[in-house]
Amino acid sequence: MRTPISPTAPTPLQRLGFDHPHTQQHCWSANRVPLMVLVVCGQMAFSGVAQAAAAKDNGAKADAASVPTAYEVSILYADRTWIWKDGAAYFGKNGRSLRAWTSREGAASVGQGKWIATRDGKMCMDLAWRSKAYTGQQNRTCYSHRIKGGNIEQRKDPDGEWYSFKRSPEDPADEYRKFEPGDTKAAQFEESSKLIDSKN
Repeated sequence: MRTPISPTAPTPLQRLGFDHPHTQQHCWSANRVPLMVLVVCGQMAFSGVAQAAAAKDNGAKADAASVPTAYEVSILYADRTWIWKDGAAYFGKNGRSLRAWTSREGAASVGQGKWIATRDGKMCMDLAWRSKAYTGQQNRTCYSHRIKGGNIEQRKDPDGEWYSFKRSPEDPADEYRKFEPGDTKAAQFEESSKLIDSKN
């Protein structure tokens, strides 16, 4: 609620140095156009500053990134197969089971473990890899996610570069285009496992 202006409070013209009533009247009549121009220009300048500030705020909001929830991360992966250059990983929908296989340089490897989605926007894979030559310990690999400008970006932790994971609308370069619904490489995983576990 505005405080009423007291009779002794200076008027806008008095604050500009026009103290005497006759001087006010004279200056108003003689300088009416310049004064109005001053007021209008002041309002336009203030409006321009306000618009620039609003645009800056909107730009900052557009550039700001948010972290997806654990649920949002989980629906990106659950019951999907991530196709790699030399293998794939299947993210189970129940119990967060995870299995993967690779065939680098003609040597097959399989990994088994679990995956989790965290509250800070990460997807972590706990996999123990094995091949004919070795059996490894379970290791954790995590990927961070962020939502920026309506798109999802991903990076490999701890210090990988952010890259486009899933855009809206989709882009052919999106990493998420390499995800297939269901367990599409189960046969390759089973074949690699049998090859590794055979005694020959």
